[in-house]
Amino acid sequence: MITFTNVSVRKSGTCVLGNINLRIGERRVGIIGRNGSGKSTFARLFNGLEKPTTGTVTWDGAPNDGQLRRHVGFLFQNPENQIVYPIVQEDLEFGLKNLKLPDAVIRERIDEVLTRFDIAHLRDRFTHQLSGGERQLVALAGVLVMKPKMIVFDEPTTLLDLRNKSLFMKAIAELTEHVVMVSHDLDLIANFDRVLHCEDGALVGDGAPVAVIPDYIARSQI
Repeated sequence: MITFTNVSVRKSGTCVLGNINLRIGERRVGIIGRNGSGKSTFARLFNGLEKPTTGTVTWDGAPNDGQLRRHVGFLFQNPENQIVYPIVQEDLEFGLKNLKLPDAVIRERIDEVLTRFDIAHLRDRFTHQLSGGERQLVALAGVLVMKPKMIVFDEPTTLLDLRNKSLFMKAIAELTEHVVMVSHDLDLIANFDRVLHCEDGALVGDGAPVAVIPDYIARSQI
């Protein structure tokens, strides 16, 4: 689905990510690495939030940001960076109105996603009054109403307590969309289809979790 071809990212003359070549089509993919390893930059390339200095990122052969952002949603670590409006309903309408969809379609999409996560009771709530877990679900709902085929998560459970983390991961497990997740919590991705390990701006591991995660742990102890 997504192909990286000779992708590098340089910032202020420094190579943040270098020579990435791979194709990703698995249903669940994890990205791991130490702080500063380049994994967040890598994740942002998936939907055009970050642009490669050299090389291309393509969705089914279409190398442009419009295609990437239409098909790939992105969920930030902190939902406050994602939620725009003070009322849940208004926030969920925001992206859909930008698409100039009919009101009936907007209502249908919002009703569907609120029911999907059993949060219809939050529709008219002020977003600042929501719990951390509720805000994260609303942020995810705001991504899903746009009907992406893939969703990239950047450390989505870091700010959640144990109960909300469990509820949120259950919601992710039930997604039919493809998922790419950056995480320091190795337990979250232990059952994923594939794990990518970033280190010093390069991919040093790519394979099943049972192979890549132990190698990452061993390298981290050096």
